Amino acid sequence: MNEVVDLATEGRVAVVTVNSPPVNALSANVRTGIAEAVQKAGADPAVTAVVIHCAGRTFIAGADITEFGKPPKGVPLNEVNAILEACPKPVVAAIHGTALGGGLELALSCHYRVAVPSAKLGLPEVKLGLVPGAGGTQRLPRLVGVERALEVIAFGEPMKAAEAASHGLVDAVVGEGSLKADAVAFAEKLIADAAPLKKVRDRADKLGADPAVFAAFRKANARRFRGFEAPEACIQCVEAAVSMPFDEGLKFERDTIMRLMVGTQSLAQRYVFFAERQAAKIPDVPEGTPTRTIAKVGIIGAGTMGGGIAMNFVNVGIPVTIVETKQEALDRGLSVIRKNYENTAKRGRLSMADVETRMGRFTPTLDLSALADCDLVVEAVFENMEIKKEVFGKLDAIAKPGAILATNTSYLDVDQIAAMTKRPEDVIGMHFFSPANVMRLLEVVRGEKTAKDVIATAMGLAKTIGKVGVLVGVCHGFVGNRMLAQRQREANKLILEGAMPWDVDRVLYDFGLPMGPFAMSDLAGLDIGWSRETSKGETPREILCEMDRRGQKTGAGFYDYDENRVAKPSPVTEKIILDLAAKKGINRRQISDEEILQRCIYPMINEGAKILEEGKAIRASDIDIVWINGYGWPVYRGGPMFYGDTVGLPEVLKVMKEFEGRHGADFKPSALLEKLAAEGKGFKDLK
Repeated sequence: MNEVVDLATEGRVAVVTVNSPPVNALSANVRTGIAEAVQKAGADPAVTAVVIHCAGRTFIAGADITEFGKPPKGVPLNEVNAILEACPKPVVAAIHGTALGGGLELALSCHYRVAVPSAKLGLPEVKLGLVPGAGGTQRLPRLVGVERALEVIAFGEPMKAAEAASHGLVDAVVGEGSLKADAVAFAEKLIADAAPLKKVRDRADKLGADPAVFAAFRKANARRFRGFEAPEACIQCVEAAVSMPFDEGLKFERDTIMRLMVGTQSLAQRYVFFAERQAAKIPDVPEGTPTRTIAKVGIIGAGTMGGGIAMNFVNVGIPVTIVETKQEALDRGLSVIRKNYENTAKRGRLSMADVETRMGRFTPTLDLSALADCDLVVEAVFENMEIKKEVFGKLDAIAKPGAILATNTSYLDVDQIAAMTKRPEDVIGMHFFSPANVMRLLEVVRGEKTAKDVIATAMGLAKTIGKVGVLVGVCHGFVGNRMLAQRQREANKLILEGAMPWDVDRVLYDFGLPMGPFAMSDLAGLDIGWSRETSKGETPREILCEMDRRGQKTGAGFYDYDENRVAKPSPVTEKIILDLAAKKGINRRQISDEEILQRCIYPMINEGAKILEEGKAIRASDIDIVWINGYGWPVYRGGPMFYGDTVGLPEVLKVMKEFEGRHGADFKPSALLEKLAAEGKGFKDLK
């Protein structure tokens, strides 16, 4: 019917084939082509059934997101769906790969659906801050029931073909390699059996839901949905499916998606969707840059970080040689790894056979020279420059030519570490975030002499092990920790000036972060980096550590904890802060929530601008991806730099100058912030 949609016949069955690589997204051409093809097939007296089929690796994988926010073109999806539903002949969707979002909504508008076993079906719009907008919230509950529909729509996770069939979403699971033939055969049987046109919109047998179902779903997922607008909107749309006639529910759904689409949260979530993909693109390391083969990995250090890093590689089938200096530390590290896998098996995500297979990929040793045949060695020892330099000096003499030597440093100068080797071009930073087997972020730190094929290999490897790799430059703390230091400094000043730790934590938690800085410190342990010998009792943290209040592990830190580690504000901490403020001659004052938020967040935005000025991050969006995936920045706020644009850089600059006048040079605006604000531009305008 056009360049991306073809109409052919096989006997009495019309086959509409979509061929719009790479994922057959519902572009204007695809929508218009399907509408025209189905109408033509419906009017052809020689045709008695229609199959919607897709070429390539997948069924329609969703809307064409690049059309969002642009003037509409072509036949709208709701109209396409109405054409499918009104076709006088049975229409069968033949699903392989993924049927997601608008793709599943189109399939729901067909009279029947068949799928191969590996197919996945879902409505992930909530992850973009939206609700399904072409009948998904109205049709899905009619097929699978209200409770399962709520999960699929509000969580945005796909279901496999077998489950979809068990719930009635799929009418038949067909052969993995014979989808088209089996779909045509299914359609021919419908013709032979004179099967009815099963319009999903007319189904009501699974819509009977007690209102308590919705209340229970909200309550059970309150923590998961905290701060997000879209999940609640999804719930309301499913409620509309139960309480309204189909066409009214469809209108409610449409009004809802239009409202969300222009809202800040959806704009932020769509921005993050593209930013994550953009982070993989390195201007001077183009796609196709040769990479090095990584068939075996060495890890130096079997502690919390080393063990977690190692798990990433064995999870994808790459054997790991893990080195420690003492047998006790090695045994303890492997024991923790095994326990992690066994806990995963208890939750049903692995079999015990899988646990043994993964543990079998480890070669534990106390001999550093065992790393001689590794293609990549990741150093994960104590965060101390002299120790790391010593390790790399030894590693240089052991590792084979062409091996990549990576340091997991969080702050330290990768170039100084690389200088301990005769091959600085092979040295790179790979900064994993704790717990390393869980956190998605990998800061890939490019040294002054790091080779381009090493960068390409590290970025590709990040994807292989399920991480989001972001390339950053060498500076103290790189991107994430360098900006975090700004927030931590202000948080610690605020509690002496007039706020309490729980005030600061509450404001940042309400902003959308998983926890505030003081709750986080208690969780990690206040004594990380603290030494009794050098402690001078000059900060609340030092005094707390001297009192053996070291966080959750000791039952007390900034907060007091009960036996279940539930926190409550501590009068001990309050007295420490008041006494220390008095000792330092600080006149405490009332501090507003607005000041707490601005003092913690705006210096981070300013530091991000400095990072961009210095070329330590390629794009503002890369900084945002670091913060979303490494520090729990709420995705619906788009990252610190996106948030700066949301507030408006002139406003950020104005507040920074006010704080500079009151609090000094820590708030000096960056040149880039001043320039962009003066030009009426945002970080989004940087090229």
